Amino acid sequence: MAESFGENAGQYDAARPGYPDALIARIVAGMPAPDDPARPDVLDVGCGTGIAARQFQAAGCLVLGVEPDPRMAAFAQARGLPVEVATFEAWEPAGRTFNAVVAAQSWHWVDPAAGAARAAEVLRPGGRLAVFGHVYEPPPEVAEPFAAAFRRAVPDSPLSTQPARRPLDAYQALYATFADAIRDTGSFDAPEHWRYDWQRPYTRDEWLALLPTTGGLTRLTAAQLSVILSDVGTAIDALGGAFTMPFTTLATTAVLLS
Repeated sequence: MAESFGENAGQYDAARPGYPDALIARIVAGMPAPDDPARPDVLDVGCGTGIAARQFQAAGCLVLGVEPDPRMAAFAQARGLPVEVATFEAWEPAGRTFNAVVAAQSWHWVDPAAGAARAAEVLRPGGRLAVFGHVYEPPPEVAEPFAAAFRRAVPDSPLSTQPARRPLDAYQALYATFADAIRDTGSFDAPEHWRYDWQRPYTRDEWLALLPTTGGLTRLTAAQLSVILSDVGTAIDALGGAFTMPFTTLATTAVLLS
């Protein structure tokens, strides 16, 4: 499923939200000083179209992306991000090291133990591994029609049995497993958990553009997707054509021991 996101890389890039500026700034502020200003100091694992990478670039970092989907990689490269096409586990660092290894909304596609060990190999002493991503759930007036439409359109999907709204606790538990794998390497200091709560408004069209880029919908047929988007669009219309989405951005981070 990981490589299904590249089927419409442009829509993915336009619809997916960025990350809190405070999170990016905190990672950058804690990085060691670059020992070579001409060498990339941030490695973005599963960089996708480069949404997070561009934020690090804007903060003054040189970034290298690693991305398994060549379509996503090509989109990011066209926007000015150097990208090497590979999974993180199979990627060849060729002796290169970095001040930060980051993974934005992508670490769940990486084997957590192998990924943590590989990050330890390519980080410079004092460098930070930062794994982060969004937790978002629309209000019940939007989430419940979506769940009902999904069950009707894709009754055989394992996702059809999930509740309309998934608790934040489930995502926090996932990030705790990331921390466990990082801790088990013995190469990092105690992992930290960061949390950023924020919100943004969505119009009907903005939300319907984002939905096809989310897991579970990227592989649907046009007919299946049409059923879901129609019902969700009707639900948003009933709210006046827009709603406010609460976001929680979770991060598990750790610094490589010297």
